[in-house]
Parts: sequence; C-alpha cells; structure tokens
Amino acid sequence: MKAILKQAKRTALFSVVTNALLASVKGTAGLIGHSDALIADAIESCADIFSSFLVLIGIQYASKPADEDHPYGHGKAEPLVTFAVVGFLLVSATIISVESIRHLSEKQEQPALFTLYVLAAIILIKEFSFQYVYRKGQQTNSTSLKADAWHHRSDAISSLIAFLGILASFVLGKGYEKADDWAALIAAFFIVYNAYRIFRPALGEIMDEHTHHDLIDQIHLSAAEVPGVLGIEKCWARKNGMTYVVDLHLELDGNLSVTEGHAISHALKDHLMLAFPYLTEILIHIEPAPNLN
Repeated sequence: MKAILKQAKRTALFSVVTNALLASVKGTAGLIGHSDALIADAIESCADIFSSFLVLIGIQYASKPADEDHPYGHGKAEPLVTFAVVGFLLVSATIISVESIRHLSEKQEQPALFTLYVLAAIILIKEFSFQYVYRKGQQTNSTSLKADAWHHRSDAISSLIAFLGILASFVLGKGYEKADDWAALIAAFFIVYNAYRIFRPALGEIMDEHTHHDLIDQIHLSAAEVPGVLGIEKCWARKNGMTYVVDLHLELDGNLSVTEGHAISHALKDHLMLAFPYLTEILIHIEPAPNLN
C-alpha cells in the first residue's frame, strides 16, 4: 500500500504543477492575443490548481491508518475531496458563463492567430494529462485521482471548443469575432456535464453503493480454493478510499466444531488478504451449509 500511496501522491503533484504552468500560459496568451475563450480557460485552470492540491491533501489524509475513533480508517475523505473538485468545476463554469455573456454585449476584438497554436498545444497536453492521471487512478483505485483526470479532460474539451471558436472567427471573417465568446459559453456547459460525471461515482462511494460486482465474483472464485469452504452465501464490498472492506457469509459443514470453523474462517481471511492486497478488512459470518442430500 505504501507504493500505491506514493504513486497516487506523485500523480496528484503532477496535476498541480501541470495546471499551474498551463494557467499562466493560457492567461498570458489570452491577454496578449485578445481571446476571451483562452482567458476563460485560464480561469478554469486556476481552479484546477486548487482542486488538484485538494486531491493531494485528500489522498494523504485518506491513507491515515485506522484509530479508535475511525475503526475503518479515513478513506471516506477521498470522495469528500472529490465533491470539492466538483465544486471548483461548477464555480469555474459559472465564472466562464458570466464573463462570456458579458463580453457578448461588448465589442469584441479579433483574437490573434497565434492563440490557435497555443490552444492546439494545450489540448494535446491536457489529453495526455487525462490519460496519465486516469490510468494512475485506476492503478491506485483512487476516486479523487479519477476525478482529477476528468478535470483534465474537461479542460481539454473547453480548450478544443475555444480553438474551434477562434478558428471560426478567422474562417468566417468580419462580424464573427464573438464566436470566441460563444465557444467559451459552450465550454462551460461541457464543464458542468463533466462535473456530474465526477460527482456520481463519488456519491455512490459515500453511500456504500453496491457496484463492485467484479471484485465479489473474484472473491467467490478465490474462496473456493480454501480447504473446508463450501460456499459463500452473501458477500458485500464497500469502497473506503483506495481500499475495500468486505462482509461475507461463509458456508461450512454444520458438523464442524466452533474451533474448526474459526480456523477455516481465518484461513479464508488470510487467503483473500493475500490475493487482494487492497482489502483492508474482511468481516466473516459463519453459516451452516445447506444439506444437499
């Protein structure tokens, strides 16, 4: 788990640094190149810096070991941080929308041609960042890292829309200078949509939603390898940060003694903890197997 935690922290730090660099590039290019879409993009990236920093803090806190007041650990801090990331996205979308609508009522100067090249580079960097962070989020089983990845994707989409808006102002010519502002407004709607995509799984994690069917299927198959295990009647899994807590009903021969049943349940727990390192707790209830005769 230490290696996984280190990887998650390193990935979150990558997001902080990337967002800081791109925010400065977007803001400078937007001001010099008279592009409201780029400036709107820079505003979102500023929010991204803080949200990525929150992810870093959340991962650190969620990795704290269990204590007397938190017997299941502190993993629920991760989806809570994800809610904060969603909040930053919604604030960004609101600011971009308000500024875009305001600029639509004002005379708009033609954006500079070089802003297209800046946006093209940003789109590529952000898409790479999404692929990298999302892959690390899957590897570490981190909800907040996956949320941060979608933050990169939303930034890539908003930059793409800004690119298309500025391109339209050049292709269509005089009278279409405000295509840049319309692009920023459309980007805000995409940001809200991505905020929902991030929010939904985090809410499921907080509510202990039963969605981990693949893991449960694997537990059933692995349990059958333990001598004395006749079956698993019920099995539930709860995501707790980057780890899981499992509750299961173990079926044993009803003629076994308490001591024998206890030994088999411990053997099963040890077997599963070894097979699935991301399980931090397995609570086992013993049931007599149904009579098949």
